[in-house]
Amino acid sequence: MKKKKILTIVFSSVAAFLAVFFAVLFAVIIPFASVDKKMKADPLPEADETALSAPDKIHFLNTGGSDCIILESDGHFAMVDAAEDTDNPRNFPNLVFDGHEQKILAYLKKNLADENGKVHLDFVLGTHSHSDHIGGFDTIILDPDVTVDRAYLKKYDASKIKEHEINDWDNQEVYDQMVNALDAKNVPIISDMNDAPFKLGNFSITLFNTKDPENTKKVGENDQSLGVLVEKNGTRVFLAGDMDNLTGDEERLAPQIGEVDMLKVGHHSYAGSSTRKFVKTLSPRICVITNRHDYVDRNTLARFERLCSPEKYLTTDKEDGVLAVIGDNGKIDCYGRIH
Repeated sequence: MKKKKILTIVFSSVAAFLAVFFAVLFAVIIPFASVDKKMKADPLPEADETALSAPDKIHFLNTGGSDCIILESDGHFAMVDAAEDTDNPRNFPNLVFDGHEQKILAYLKKNLADENGKVHLDFVLGTHSHSDHIGGFDTIILDPDVTVDRAYLKKYDASKIKEHEINDWDNQEVYDQMVNALDAKNVPIISDMNDAPFKLGNFSITLFNTKDPENTKKVGENDQSLGVLVEKNGTRVFLAGDMDNLTGDEERLAPQIGEVDMLKVGHHSYAGSSTRKFVKTLSPRICVITNRHDYVDRNTLARFERLCSPEKYLTTDKEDGVLAVIGDNGKIDCYGRIH
């Protein structure tokens, strides 16, 4: 009887160990290995003339760990975010960054300019007032060769924002610089967003707005981030900005957004964004990460791998920018080395 009891305990212990082992294997080890394999895949091909002449494209520029995305459709152009800038208004040592405004201007003039060297943007959009998203806009907007029809930019409200951002970051300054540049060029600013779709060439654009917290708890400016859905004949791309779930925005918006073919991963893949429900609901086939390859959060990508196992994880740093040619019915062809 005693021997039988010992065997029962041993078998129970082994079973428990195996259960834990396989749980770890399928939840952690396999997803991480799969992510690493996909991240180490051969670089994307460089765009050929056919790709470059395609009418409908999204350009994800290589701006380090910041965002600059250009929408191009049937001869119409728009710009979502303008990357980090070189300005440091308060001379903080922690705000000394490599700016990308001149690199972006050169790209615009090389790829978007007309025969007179002029760049026309139907709209510019700042997802939120962090310098790694709107820092370069004042330089772009004020350039004499650039014309902007309208701007989408939520009002920056410091009363909602955590003290460390107010004291140590330049949110207010970059917001003011962008607004002043728009005012100087008489560009109308749309601050109150709605979810009515509008056209950009062959693209349908829908904006998804985050909500203010229901209590007085301070948040980071990421919690104010806009999301942008780009659609064309059944092909769907979502640009998540730095959207997070601190006050439930990802869970609230995920069902409204629905499944997508490509996702610009929120907040450069860092923790706090890309929560379980959001990832599972959107289930992208292709993930574009606006970040340096070595800074990508593998834990976040492992969550994608467990929930929807995308075909590709593309970092703008490793690929030196990503050009996504948008086709029909989910067809997206991706190219690298666009700079």
